[in-house]
Amino acid sequence: MMQWHDSNGESEMIKLTLNGKPASLCAGDTLIDLIRRHQLENRRIAVELNAEVVPRSRYGDVRLQPGDRIEIVHAIGGG
Repeated sequence: MMQWHDSNGESEMIKLTLNGKPASLCAGDTLIDLIRRHQLENRRIAVELNAEVVPRSRYGDVRLQPGDRIEIVHAIGGG
């Protein structure tokens, strides 16, 4: 299970599902916090939260909640 803590190590944690696997994040984290922790902010990705695609412009506004189901998909170019 993935876990992250704030800088002082004392944070309330919430449990959710990330790409089909259990994960724990700090309460109050947004989608952009999650994306930055995975170093994906400069990548071409799509994020689905509870079966709904979230526009990139809303990543900073969407606070994650216990039980959320998040899928992050990387766009792969080719030809």
